[in-house]
Amino acid sequence: MSDLFADIKSRLQGNTRKIVFPEGLDERILTAASQLKKDGLVEPVLVGSQVKVEQKANELSVDIAGVEVLDPSTYPAFEEIVASFVDRRKGKASEEDARKMLLNENYFGTMLVYMGKADGLVSGAAHSTADTVRPALQIIKTKEGIKKTSGVFIMVRDDEKYVFADCAINISPDSQDLAEIAVGSAETAKLFDIDPRVAMLSFSTKGSAKSEETEKVAEAVNIARDKAPDLTLDGEFQFDAAFVPSVAEKKAPGSVLKGDANVFVFPGLEAGNIGYKIAQRLGGFDAVGPILQGLNQPVNDLSRGCSSEDAYKLALITAAQALDAQ
Repeated sequence: MSDLFADIKSRLQGNTRKIVFPEGLDERILTAASQLKKDGLVEPVLVGSQVKVEQKANELSVDIAGVEVLDPSTYPAFEEIVASFVDRRKGKASEEDARKMLLNENYFGTMLVYMGKADGLVSGAAHSTADTVRPALQIIKTKEGIKKTSGVFIMVRDDEKYVFADCAINISPDSQDLAEIAVGSAETAKLFDIDPRVAMLSFSTKGSAKSEETEKVAEAVNIARDKAPDLTLDGEFQFDAAFVPSVAEKKAPGSVLKGDANVFVFPGLEAGNIGYKIAQRLGGFDAVGPILQGLNQPVNDLSRGCSSEDAYKLALITAAQALDAQ
């Protein structure tokens, strides 16, 4: 795990990115912001009342000297943000609606990213995933050609690194969704110095079982190949055929994957969520994420059970995504 973040820190050295934290009164966020400021790799921005944030930090003996704190209700360029929001929503929000909505810290923080006043956003310590993702989808939106955002975990154990997707967002992706997830996950893998070899997972290997579920994955393979013809990708695979060379040789001898996949695309959220938690709890892997992909600018979602270290690490990842997007 230390090697993973050592590489990210090296890339951010001299390339500081501004990351906004809408939950400025949360103890974990304050602690993470303090450490980020000391390290000088990420410029943290806290959203909230200056007085209340400083008071909370003092109560916790957390040093946030030099950390920028922005209060939506007193922000000097608030009207500029309102106008930009109304324009972005294209008639779906009046100025009156916008003023109310932008007092919400997640909407305000997301607009800072959209307008280039920050490079990325990390939220979710005290909010649901929907509260974090909804403003991002409405304002930042997905990249051209991508219909949906998705969430991946980087699974790390010693010098092993794998990408598991989608484990956070899409409950029942169709073939098009799975193809988008596969291509996006390959791009995310590169961010972590993983040369992507993508396996589209199922309970069948190369037609060993026939059902709507397996055919959906097989179709997704074809769509993904059209989208990214140079990407090393294959399926549908049972996990052992994607990961164990001897099994791959028996079940899929002609595949470009030889039991050496490192990016695993699950057929649905149920399988993905269960899969990463089994690897984490039984396999001893650290699960880094969820990392949201497919958005025009980076927004990432913490678990409400996160630690300050989780917030710190996700801020580094978000900054690296912002750097990579340039």
